[in-house]
Amino acid sequence: MLLEPVTFALKLAFVAVLFLFVLWVARSALRDLRDDQLLVAAPPPPDATGFHAAVGAPTSELVAQRGAPRLIIRRMQGQRPGLEYDLPQRTTLGRGDVEIAFEDPFASSRHARIELQSGVAILEDLGSTNGTFVNGDRLEGPWSLRSGDQIAIGDTVFEFRD
Repeated sequence: MLLEPVTFALKLAFVAVLFLFVLWVARSALRDLRDDQLLVAAPPPPDATGFHAAVGAPTSELVAQRGAPRLIIRRMQGQRPGLEYDLPQRTTLGRGDVEIAFEDPFASSRHARIELQSGVAILEDLGSTNGTFVNGDRLEGPWSLRSGDQIAIGDTVFEFRD
């Protein structure tokens, strides 16, 4: 008889924890939906040159002519959507010492590379643990990027434009 109130309290605590978990999942999903709605970001100011140039990295490799291939941030922890990276001949993406570095727990230090070959941008996964995705599909080999392609590395999303 003494165990009945304890059992009831444990059941109630379990239901409360389950409710909080469902609430957390729903809130996370809504936040992701709101982030996707932010994809239509205001264009950067006309004097913007790209993220690396803005933070003081050497610009000789990163400044490209108008209309040159570029990556636009759509979702990145700590950065606002709309920032652009101009793409030189070869660009490596990841968490380590690379041309486009970003903090994402699901990204490898040297995660993927974009190389310009005869006017075509080729995306290649560099053997990352979690993979690289283009338009929602996992990259299985080199991929010719087209303007508007969405590149996802972990929770970070870029849009390719040429």
